[in-house]
Amino acid sequence: MSCCFDSPSSHIPGSQAGAGTSTTAIHGGLEPDPLTGALVMPMVQSTTFVQEAVGKSRGHAYSRVSNPTVSVLEAQLGALEGALPAVCFVTGLAAETAVFLALLKAGDHVVLGDVIYGGTVRLVGQVLSELGITSTFVDASVAENVRGALRPETRLIFIESPANPTLKLTDIKAVADIGRAAGVRVAVDNTFLTPVIQRPLDLGVDVCVYSTTKHIEGHSTAIGGSVVSRDEALLDRVRFLRKCTGGIQAAFGAWLTTNGVKTLPLRLKQHSANALDLAKALHANPHVASVNYPGLEDHPQHELAQRQHLGGIHGGVLSFEVVGGTDAAVKVLNSTRLCLLVEHLGGIETLLTHPVTMTHADVPREHRLVVGIPDGLIRVSVGLEDVADIIADLEQAISIAHAESATRTGGAGARAAEGVLR
Repeated sequence: MSCCFDSPSSHIPGSQAGAGTSTTAIHGGLEPDPLTGALVMPMVQSTTFVQEAVGKSRGHAYSRVSNPTVSVLEAQLGALEGALPAVCFVTGLAAETAVFLALLKAGDHVVLGDVIYGGTVRLVGQVLSELGITSTFVDASVAENVRGALRPETRLIFIESPANPTLKLTDIKAVADIGRAAGVRVAVDNTFLTPVIQRPLDLGVDVCVYSTTKHIEGHSTAIGGSVVSRDEALLDRVRFLRKCTGGIQAAFGAWLTTNGVKTLPLRLKQHSANALDLAKALHANPHVASVNYPGLEDHPQHELAQRQHLGGIHGGVLSFEVVGGTDAAVKVLNSTRLCLLVEHLGGIETLLTHPVTMTHADVPREHRLVVGIPDGLIRVSVGLEDVADIIADLEQAISIAHAESATRTGGAGARAAEGVLR
């Protein structure tokens, strides 16, 4: 059964319909503790629950199946998206795996965007393939490519927008329309933007997948993932698979994430403002070869970003290349003082990632180069520090890398042109 809700506040206890996103983030799915009146819901750190009688419980029996703290987070995430309560997992990849297993079986086929998280590429190519599930990667930024890749046995279209790490966008509504016409489910990894900036369910997709580890939790303290949908039968199947495979999120991680969600709209607004300022500064730097950020007016998909993203903001993640290629990029990454080199995004600190050796290390190099992930690409999760300090730190690191490159080559290198979207 498919259930739709007109307002993101549909699950807000005691609130009026039509509440805004910030109100929903703070109150959606949450109530004061009925036992003590505690404003912040207590964490239930218990593996098991006493039953009132044989066959009679208070809603929970064993925390591998369900847990009160996890249930609170699930109601909160569902409210934020105007959907049914989410199904939460120990990691984003566990949530994604459950979606694949819920919708695919041996002999089925899945179409995926060609620029996608490296863990997804590994999962599809090295795990699902051994279960008899075939896959096709296409440039989903052209919706007709998705239509052209469909087969009679296609059961799922899976995309990221913005894509990791090139920030390439997909017209989600166009792809959702293609899937609906063909009777194929459509799933979107909406981790980069969250429902604060982008609401794929409103654009017609069947299911959203999140790594809540990233912006949703926001403080780099709790790993988690979630599946959100308005299709009750699909969520029941996902929840059953979680029960069978044991991938539920731990109570402590859920409790931390619940509190992180409350500031998500405020944080994303500032992440986005800082990212745009940094993107403009990098774009103007003569030692930067290219910048990927759809908020830039000369980005080739800026119009789609303005139409698809809410509030005129575009998220806190960008990527760029410096003149001098891979050696220069490595020097930049090793020369920052404020920005931190980690395999992560969405925290309050500015975080740098080298996709080729980190998030996309398992992706074959030929595939990476075709889809615009060169060896010198740097991904930036722009934090909440004063943006002038972020810009100054990256510019000093770029200057160091440029000086070394100039010394090594006997002069400044030509601006790189490896086909990455500017």
